[in-house]
Amino acid sequence: MSKVIVGLDIGTTKIACFVGCKNEHGKIEILSMGTSESLGVTRGVVSNIEKTVQSIQLAVKEAQQRVEGELVIRVVNVGIAGQHIKSLQHRGIHTRNNASTEISQKDIDALIEDMHKLVMLPGEQIITVLPQEYIVDNEQGIKDPIGMMGVRLEANFHIIIGNVGASMNINKCVHKAGLEVKDIILEPIASADAVLSDEEKEAGIVLVDIGGGTTDVAIFHEGIIRHTAVIPFGGNIITEDIKEGCTIMKRQAELLKVKFGSALASESQENEIVCIPGLRGSLCIQQVLD
Repeated sequence: MSKVIVGLDIGTTKIACFVGCKNEHGKIEILSMGTSESLGVTRGVVSNIEKTVQSIQLAVKEAQQRVEGELVIRVVNVGIAGQHIKSLQHRGIHTRNNASTEISQKDIDALIEDMHKLVMLPGEQIITVLPQEYIVDNEQGIKDPIGMMGVRLEANFHIIIGNVGASMNINKCVHKAGLEVKDIILEPIASADAVLSDEEKEAGIVLVDIGGGTTDVAIFHEGIIRHTAVIPFGGNIITEDIKEGCTIMKRQAELLKVKFGSALASESQENEIVCIPGLRGSLCIQQVLD
C-alpha cells in the first residue's frame, strides 16, 4: 500500500477520521472513514477533554475497521478552527549572500522561518504561514521565484494566528487517544484544497463552510489566498433559535430544521402545517407562515 495519510476533523457536532493514500496522479484516494458524535467541543474549541478523547477513539476505531487488511492508525493531521482564529498580512525580506546562484527552496524556507519568529501577543501563536506573492530585486508579482537570480528576496505572507491553549488542548486530546499529531491545519485551508480548483482560485472565489458551531471562510483571488476567518456561528444556532421560538426539545428542533428548513425563501410554502411531537406522546401543532 502507498503511504497512508490520515485526517482528523474535530468539529462541534461530529468528529470525523479519514484514511487515504496518494495515487499515481498525486491525488488522495479515500480508503475509509469513521465518524462519532462530538460531545466535548463547543464552537470549534475543546471544552471537555475526556469526552473529546472518547469521541476521537470511536471515530478512529471505525475508520480502522473499514480498511481492508491490517491498519493501525498512529499519526494524524488535525484540523483546527474556533473563534480564537485570526489572520494578518506581513512582508518578509531575505538578503542572499551569493547573487551568482539561483534562488532555491532553502531561501524560501529561510524567509518562512523568519515569519515564525514574529512576536505575538501573550497567549497567541502562529499556526500557519502562507506565502502570497514574491518580489525579487523589486520585481513584483512573482508566484514562484525558484530558479531566478537575485539578491533581495521579499514576500507578502498571510499569517494564521490562534490561541495557544486551544492548540494545546487539541494536542492533548489526540495524544490521550493514543495518537501522534503530524501537523495542525486550519480547516478553511484544508476545505479549500479539497474542493476548489486552480481555475476557481485564479478567477476569485469565496469558500464558506457552515458547520455546527462555526462558519469557516477562505477568500482567493488570482490564485492567492487573500483572507481567512472563522465565525463563531453555525447550524446549532439555528437549532437553538427554533427550540426557543417553538418551545420544543432540542432534538425535535434539529429534526424540524432538517426536514422543513431552507436557505431560499422561494422554497418555502406560504402556509404550511408542521406536526411536532410533544412531551409524553402528545402532539403540538404549529402553523408556519412565510
